[in-house]
Amino acid sequence: MANSSHNNFADKWNFPHCIGAIDGKHIIIQCPAKAGSSYYNYKGSHSVVLLAICDANYIFQFVDIGAYGRRSDGGIFKESVFGQKFENNEMKLPKPAPISENGDNLPYCLVGDEAFPLKTYLLRPYPGKQNTEYEKRVFNYRLSRARRTIENSFGILANRWRIFRKPIILSVDNTMKIVQATVCLHNWLRMADLNEEENIQYVTPELIDRQNENGFVPGSWRADMETLSGMADITRSGNNSSTRQAAEVREKFLYYFNNDGAVDWQYAYM
Repeated sequence: MANSSHNNFADKWNFPHCIGAIDGKHIIIQCPAKAGSSYYNYKGSHSVVLLAICDANYIFQFVDIGAYGRRSDGGIFKESVFGQKFENNEMKLPKPAPISENGDNLPYCLVGDEAFPLKTYLLRPYPGKQNTEYEKRVFNYRLSRARRTIENSFGILANRWRIFRKPIILSVDNTMKIVQATVCLHNWLRMADLNEEENIQYVTPELIDRQNENGFVPGSWRADMETLSGMADITRSGNNSSTRQAAEVREKFLYYFNNDGAVDWQYAYM
């Protein structure tokens, strides 16, 4: 994952050393038989969770499917196979390296929202009470641009696969198989999309978020999500506590984005 993804995130989204964006979605289901409250989520429906990491081209790299709907993104990540491998330093990431001339060594990491814990391998935004500071707002904006790749990946999935437009009326096992199948088909079609010889048009320019001279233009999938009843956001925030080492890593990225890594457009679109 890292060798190809971190270069794409630097080139496409101006976020060096980013190896993927992470987020989760509730996949709404009918109430499973004899399930008790396990699948009952805080939004008042039953669901399983699709936790995913995507690359800079909206291709899913890792997925965890089927966690109970009552769980949070951060809790699911902690207990997932790939979450444990990140925590135990078993993902075979490139070694930390400088991102600017004579700069400090910085690790390769994921980007996520407030639902995830701050780790040396996972950057999250500064919380709301802190982001009034200008430099932190710059960092949050740069992170949000990279993190929108996973929002768009889910948006493409929901737009192109209509099974997600309404709650899935199947068993949990069959629901998980459908989600697995759509993720695999999404990746296959997206990779064909990127092959200029194929002319697939699985992802059209209007479907995804983009930037023009007038600023941010939301992808058409966002309007679809407003009426979607089969897939929902996970909005609960994770714990704000973090290790000193993780906080220092984020501070070094903040310094880079406000100094050597600063770009003109970051001030116009914050």
